[in-house]
Amino acid sequence: MPTLYNLIQGRNLDRLAALSDGIFAVAMTLLVLDLHIPSAVEVHSERELFTALGALAPQWVAYLMSFLTLGIFWAGQQTQLNHIDEGTRDLTWIYLGFLFTITMLPLTTRLLAEFISYRGALGIYWLNILLPGAMLYWSWSYATRAGLIKADTPDEVRGSICRRILIAQSLYAAGAALCFIHTWVSIAAIVLVQLNYAVAPRLWRRDGA
Repeated sequence: MPTLYNLIQGRNLDRLAALSDGIFAVAMTLLVLDLHIPSAVEVHSERELFTALGALAPQWVAYLMSFLTLGIFWAGQQTQLNHIDEGTRDLTWIYLGFLFTITMLPLTTRLLAEFISYRGALGIYWLNILLPGAMLYWSWSYATRAGLIKADTPDEVRGSICRRILIAQSLYAAGAALCFIHTWVSIAAIVLVQLNYAVAPRLWRRDGA
């Protein structure tokens, strides 16, 4: 049987939300700190400056992708936490596993930026999208089975959270598979999926707000 300590551990979701906010903030900051500007030694004219900036396109593309990725996952986790009544030890560790995958994103972003034409780098980056999605799906499924969801949460909300994760991950996988055509085609598809989840739901609201 679970010990008393295991039964009382991880009940406060506010502390978990605060930790998550901090980790996401640090990850987002690391993304921009990893961007590099052209060296003044190598630039001697306006034309050379813009040429050098153009050569940094892979860094900026990877930064945009990862910032969108972090924003989507942060919003997804906060949505779950807003509908969970209280935590448990197991739920806390599932979310900690989710946060572990988030801390890896600056690393895989840098790898993609340096080797953006390599399928292997894109595959590793996609894996860093798949794993947090899987952890979020696991966390919501566990919370549902354990009866942790707030009683006033509508049934359509309970089901829509898992469906959203499954659909998003299916689209990401399809986008990643396009790397066999070209990595830039794959990256464009992934960014379009991200923009859909970041922008389109707001545009589709009937009240126009």
